[in-house]
Amino acid sequence: MYQVPNYTQAVSMKLSEVLADIGVDDRIVLKRRRSVLLREAVKNVNDQLWNMNIYTSYYFGSRSEGTTTMGLRSDADHLFCLNAFSVIQDWSEWIPGVLNYLMIQDSSVSPGYCVLQMLRPDVPLPADGESDQYFFRDRTGKILLKHIILPGIFHLKHLFGGFLDRLQVHGPAGVNQGPPGYCDMDLVLALHCKTWPQQARRWQDQHSDAQWPSAEIKQYCSRTGCFVVPVGYRGSEHEQLEWRISTSLAERCLMFNLNITQIRCYVLMKMIIKSFLDPQFEHVISSYMCKTVLLHCIANSHFNIWRENNLLSCLSLCLYLLYNNIINENCPHFIIPENNLMRGKISPAVKPYILEIVNNIINSKGAAMLGIKYDDIGSRLQFKFFNLCRFQTSKYISGLLLYDTATNISISVPVKNKSPHEAVQILTNCISKILNVQCEGMVATACQLKLPWCCTTLGSVLASININQHNTVLSDALKLISLGLNTDVASSKLKLASILYCIQDIQKVDLVLSEIVRRYDLNYVEPFCACYEFERKSLRRGYFAICDIYNEDAQYYATASCVKFLPCEFYCVPTELRYEMVRSTQEERIYRTEIIDDWMDCAVVDSLPYLYFLQYKVNSHLGRNNEKQSALSKLLRTIIIEPDLGHRETALNILGKCMEQEGRVRDALQCYLMSLNLRRRNNAAKIHICALLSVMGNFRA
Repeated sequence: MYQVPNYTQAVSMKLSEVLADIGVDDRIVLKRRRSVLLREAVKNVNDQLWNMNIYTSYYFGSRSEGTTTMGLRSDADHLFCLNAFSVIQDWSEWIPGVLNYLMIQDSSVSPGYCVLQMLRPDVPLPADGESDQYFFRDRTGKILLKHIILPGIFHLKHLFGGFLDRLQVHGPAGVNQGPPGYCDMDLVLALHCKTWPQQARRWQDQHSDAQWPSAEIKQYCSRTGCFVVPVGYRGSEHEQLEWRISTSLAERCLMFNLNITQIRCYVLMKMIIKSFLDPQFEHVISSYMCKTVLLHCIANSHFNIWRENNLLSCLSLCLYLLYNNIINENCPHFIIPENNLMRGKISPAVKPYILEIVNNIINSKGAAMLGIKYDDIGSRLQFKFFNLCRFQTSKYISGLLLYDTATNISISVPVKNKSPHEAVQILTNCISKILNVQCEGMVATACQLKLPWCCTTLGSVLASININQHNTVLSDALKLISLGLNTDVASSKLKLASILYCIQDIQKVDLVLSEIVRRYDLNYVEPFCACYEFERKSLRRGYFAICDIYNEDAQYYATASCVKFLPCEFYCVPTELRYEMVRSTQEERIYRTEIIDDWMDCAVVDSLPYLYFLQYKVNSHLGRNNEKQSALSKLLRTIIIEPDLGHRETALNILGKCMEQEGRVRDALQCYLMSLNLRRRNNAAKIHICALLSVMGNFRA
């Protein structure tokens, strides 16, 4: 049996403990994977509900694999697979009525790449035509698709939603730069081929003594097919025509089948590259190369060595293979080994220095780990050797993961610009789609989470129609609203309270608000807003504790979404809040971004301020002066001390209306001015100020 030297074992165990402390353990890795896969499913369910079936979304990379840390700040890798294209490898796979392209992988094409021949849409025959901006006719008459066609689609940003408004296109991909507190997102357009690429079939069929990957894993990988990505092999004679073959789905499967020691090896390799190589030789050795090296090491070693107490030796094994790859300037792709990932990446001038750095790390016997500053690995390791404890990040990671999940789930169906009756039809169809879809796994979970939000919105639109026509709410609307009351702690219940308030059923409003107060524990319920991206300042400790216990279910106990009323819900909104729907003058609209700022045509308010506002109004009606003043004080206090309100300016506006009701005109004006100071344009405070000054002028006259 393999024996681990005592020194190596001691360092390995301490290093494993450090990595567990920063969230690289089985539980958090699974949480990360579940969160990203659910986000992927929610994105695709949303797109289907919106009839945006032009693409299917996939999330790849370290975030989806669970192979990142907070300190590494990995980008989110988002792949859009365009559904209108069908890439085939056999004529029998031809589909009528779609854009069919035959994948060609012959000796003239670089390993790991292919060219795409255009076929006719009516019959399975080659298409005919001439060369132009997007197509090339070769000497044999084949019409080949240039890969430049897909990056051009990035400029049609309306197809992909508002989050592409900060997109910067770089060659075949795009980078959507996140604001402070948000990660950048790498975006790639691709086409899907249902069958396994010919160049990868040797990997699938080869038999060896290796215990990993198993025949079952290989079989599953082959069923995922592949993508073709619009980038050619640099320096190739046919670079503009070549498409890179991507086996990302298969690689995600392989990564999901690694044990925690193997994952920790990969995380450490990335930290080493970023700490010791990137400062001088940035991007020469990529994370993808590190992943490829790891997979080769696992496939060519006995499974028994990949244990926590042998982490340092496993890391040295990977670094030694990386060292040899650099010497030979050859890092073979794991599935298509003829594709050399290092070709042309390392110049002769820097090669000796890179080799020296890697060699020194290997020979340091773990001492180099003390020089890693990412996630404070070096100092944490020193603390471990002195048996001192450092802060564990698992709860914090869980909280951030839930925030991402809750934000994506709460994104509404696009009926903002529809009439109430059109909105009812669209929402009814969406609910029918969700109920009738045959799905399992994460897609089923996404549908279960999405359904209550659709029910609440449909119920509210119906209630608005009822109030407008009959000044009451019919049972069908109330039943739908009741199906969505538990989307989170407060927002859907506040919609119900708002509806009841608009029909002046004050006693029932009081009961609903009392239930919200009972559930809204200020120690752990966290407000969140999906309207726009803003830098969050702090999150509650209690919130993190809840998130660490649950997965996506934590949103029911620990999150309070902002309350959004669409224009088609107009009659469910108290008069004081309706002004938010007309906040923008014609001149101010030019300063809005069409998709990102579409929430500005709605009445949107954070749950907690709205709770206290409704309490103030209800207690005013019931003549409970002490309770009314208490609610007003809580509203003011929340606006001042709550760090993460997404719509603080709106909260100030409704506080101003309360001050007007109290006869405190100067305080009301101060509230509106403070609101304008937060958001200079597209703010209903301007309307309130004009109205207030008019009243004051008439009073003086």
